[in-house]
Amino acid sequence: MQKEAKTELTRQKLLDAVDSLITDSDEPIKVTSRQIAAVSGVQPAMINYCFGSRERLIYEVFVRKYEAALSDAKVQKIVESGLSPKDKLKKLHFVIASFLVKNYSFTKAITSFVLFDRDLSKEQFSYGLVKAHFAEKKGKDKKTDTECRMIAYELSTMLQLVLYRYEDIRDHMGLDLEDPVKLRKYIDMRIDLLLP
Repeated sequence: MQKEAKTELTRQKLLDAVDSLITDSDEPIKVTSRQIAAVSGVQPAMINYCFGSRERLIYEVFVRKYEAALSDAKVQKIVESGLSPKDKLKKLHFVIASFLVKNYSFTKAITSFVLFDRDLSKEQFSYGLVKAHFAEKKGKDKKTDTECRMIAYELSTMLQLVLYRYEDIRDHMGLDLEDPVKLRKYIDMRIDLLLP
């Protein structure tokens, strides 16, 4: 029992160190395991012992922030509203995108992990709404469960990629995703393309 308590304390120190380092960093992707260990006061090997990798540790900090944002009363109001599944997706993706822009240092630091290593079986944020949208469709407009999962995955993956490159998109394509009106328009366009 004492070992579990010590491990949990170490985990919390590492989480706190990453939160501080990433938030204060100009280049969060360059925050090293050594820096995390130094700020947390633990050995670098504890990062792998407690989380499996530096990337998973950073992702864990991000997920905690993300879950706190999703538990907001405004988000719950959208989820519980009588809106269509498609309209709920639009509103919820706007909230998420706004969160990702606001927490850009974390977004940039975790994008590689999110795209290539996250456990897809645990993250089904959009899937239920995508499935509900297509449940009433008939014939060629009907989608299988696999198709619904892929559409949900594409929605989240493309959003992550676009926000990762939002400065380049602003500078070279003229789309400023920090502008809430333009961000909402982009999200609506993506969802309209994938959920006709």
